[in-house]
Amino acid sequence: VIEGTSLSWGTRVKGFIACFAMGCLFSILGSCLLWVPVKGLTLFAVFYTLGNIASIGSTLFLMGPMKQLKRMFEPTRLIATTVMLLCLILTLCSAFWWHKKGLTLLFCILQFFALAWYSISFIPFAR
Repeated sequence: VIEGTSLSWGTRVKGFIACFAMGCLFSILGSCLLWVPVKGLTLFAVFYTLGNIASIGSTLFLMGPMKQLKRMFEPTRLIATTVMLLCLILTLCSAFWWHKKGLTLLFCILQFFALAWYSISFIPFAR
């Protein structure tokens, strides 16, 4: 079963590149949609968040889902993971339920820094 469901290294790299490129595209699209009248901020929050989720998801191809989840919640990066996931959720909450433009922008900025902090946590001695 394991041999039949595992991906080759080449397929994993292709999946990583495709998912990461989609994440970058969503983030850029979200930044462009920020300037759309009326619903621009909501579209920005959704696409920017989807872009970050796709970028994080791209590493699932390289490590595998279980190894990625285990590494995400190791004690050394538990705070970074929690803050990052919280910022992703709060960005969408502020855009859809609370309808606060200032909070949405603040959480998008915090989302960027939280994702950077999370990403740095995977580089040895970078923090």
